[in-house]
Amino acid sequence: MSAGSLVPIAVFFTMALGVWGGLSLVAERRARAADRLVRLLKSSASRPRSDALLRRQDRIQSLVTRVAPALSKPLKPRDEAELGKLRLALLNAGFRQENAVQIFLGIKFLCLVSALGISIPLVALKRGLDSTGIQIIFVSSAVAFYLPGIVLSQIRKKRQEAIFLGLPDALDLMVVCVEAGLGLDAAMRRVASEMIDACPVLCEELAIANFQVQMGRPRKEVLHDLGQRTGVDDVRALAAVLIQAERFGASIAQALRVQSDSMRVRRRQLAEERAAKTAVLLLLPLVLFIFPGIFVVLVGPAGIKIATTLMAK
Repeated sequence: MSAGSLVPIAVFFTMALGVWGGLSLVAERRARAADRLVRLLKSSASRPRSDALLRRQDRIQSLVTRVAPALSKPLKPRDEAELGKLRLALLNAGFRQENAVQIFLGIKFLCLVSALGISIPLVALKRGLDSTGIQIIFVSSAVAFYLPGIVLSQIRKKRQEAIFLGLPDALDLMVVCVEAGLGLDAAMRRVASEMIDACPVLCEELAIANFQVQMGRPRKEVLHDLGQRTGVDDVRALAAVLIQAERFGASIAQALRVQSDSMRVRRRQLAEERAAKTAVLLLLPLVLFIFPGIFVVLVGPAGIKIATTLMAK
């Protein structure tokens, strides 16, 4: 048998092995019904664990709800203006529960009591209750008391920044939806569903606004509350523009496009500002960490030679 006659046989066996491998892979693949059954079995198996976790969270939440009013009573603001500012700060940070103020004040009081309970025995055992020990106790208690407020301000700042950065893209999509024939409410619902992965914070606020409109609240009040609830100046400006456009019958798509362009310019200016600040922020680590190393590398050999020469003389 010549080599030329072996080529068709090799090709035949190669194709047969390939077809057999493909069929075996297809046969091993489960059907959709089987996959769905496996997912249901896994979910049913993990359901008791998730139910137990939910019950535990509910117990903790109910305990916090019962304890928070008693803990927050000593720190509750007597002035309604201060109480309104605190409630607005919690709303801007994303805490919308009815007892959010009580829980926050209870956490502050609990941090203060915990700091006093930890610092007083430690200072009394190590240093004694002298003037320095009292100062240490006072400083640690003050830090523990103001720590929840600092954490709240950071959460609020990050949330507002996320809304500010995601708002131009949301407005562009809203412009496309409005120009395609959708109403403002339908466009907001579309944006809230499409951008849930890109900007979940903004989509959550838009979903709340849509729900309020569906419940029958006037759109003017809903947009005003949206600006107040987020605490972002651009959202307040957007709410004012939409209210004015609806009142005077102007084009909502044009108003949204102009607002999107201005917000995009502001975002670009913010990026340029942060880039300009980078050189100033790098100056401190440059002076503290890089210049001493360069100084040692450049001046070190000369210093060693000078020291060697002086010691030899």
